[in-house]
Amino acid sequence: ISSIDLMLKIIAADHGEDLANTVADQLIYSSIRTDQDTQRLSIPTRIGVRHPKLSQVIQMMEGNIEDPMSPADLAEEVGMSTRQLERLFRRYLNRSPKRYYMELRLQKARNLLMQTDMSVINVALACGFASPSHFSKCYRSHYSTTPYRERGTQGMPGAVPVRLSI
Repeated sequence: ISSIDLMLKIIAADHGEDLANTVADQLIYSSIRTDQDTQRLSIPTRIGVRHPKLSQVIQMMEGNIEDPMSPADLAEEVGMSTRQLERLFRRYLNRSPKRYYMELRLQKARNLLMQTDMSVINVALACGFASPSHFSKCYRSHYSTTPYRERGTQGMPGAVPVRLSI
């Protein structure tokens, strides 16, 4: 159980389900999970597609954010050609594997920028970018702002950044 689930269970026990659900709504939290529920939605549920090889590839991508794998390596790992992998991603996700991987890495970077005090250089490295300038260029292209501006304007007021070491 995550800390949010625990907090919501305590609120429900002490103050009732209605208040717990109101707090969950304020946190934009869909529902209070039971002890048996998984903390993260499965890949097929998240992407809305049930294809075993596609799920495998996405799982590998998510597990290798810091050191991205090439489309050829990903395809080989699941026993298909690079072209078959390209077609699979285009058919189900309407984008290439390379673009999908980049979006995953940029989402991770954005989360790190918003939720930690890691330097932009360390965020870039943690998300598989060899240079801060390339990271900045990709980030600006995707989010229409720089990582430096994002950190300066989007941080939550009063939030205490979490220190992470790499």
